[in-house]
Amino acid sequence: MRAIAGLFLFLAVPAAARLPAPAAVLTPVPAATGPGLLTLVVTSDVTRPPDTVRLTAGVVTTAATAVAALAANAAQMNAVIAAVKAAGIADRDVQTSGLNVTAQYRYVAEQAPQLTGYQARNMVTVTSAKLADAGRMVDAVVKAGANEVQGPEFLLSAPDAALDEARVAAVAKGRARAALYARAAGRRLGRIVSISELAGEAPQPDRKMMQMSVREASADSPIQAGELQLSVQLTILFELEP
Repeated sequence: MRAIAGLFLFLAVPAAARLPAPAAVLTPVPAATGPGLLTLVVTSDVTRPPDTVRLTAGVVTTAATAVAALAANAAQMNAVIAAVKAAGIADRDVQTSGLNVTAQYRYVAEQAPQLTGYQARNMVTVTSAKLADAGRMVDAVVKAGANEVQGPEFLLSAPDAALDEARVAAVAKGRARAALYARAAGRRLGRIVSISELAGEAPQPDRKMMQMSVREASADSPIQAGELQLSVQLTILFELEP
């Protein structure tokens, strides 16, 4: 195995000894005059400023009965939804993403669980193109009664154009590397036999659920949108001619 230009060149070896997903694989054939195959794994990234922000706000309430827990939750959640709509968010951009009521128990060793009450949880997901208002939106839902907030998460509403740019760049990068390997192997670069793709948005930093009280709401939570990185990974199979 020999390192070339930061990649590794693998000759054919028994299946049990192969390494997973190599960056480049040259597959020779017995006849010196026959064609060979070169497999390259190429990654290309593009960055774009986000144009959409998504926020999940929730209300958690507890009571002695399920009916009471749900009633208290509904009143509080109605206030949260009203605050969201007052911020200029359209009905189509506010969606319930979770509603459940669960019994709460106290567990003591060697005793049967004791029912202590019920917990109701209701979550709504809010989507907006007003990135500059993300901090204000967080503060508004918390002041209205949300005691769980997840996000904000910044997104690109139409990522296809950016991904297409990364695809073109990845193919060009693959051709350049393949030509280098062909010269190094004493072959001529032939046609592309196949291309397979793994594409998507690079994950954002993990944003855990925040539990808050109204007293903890700031005047204007500072939030920066930054940039999104979109990535395309191609596996390209080239033919190498004598």
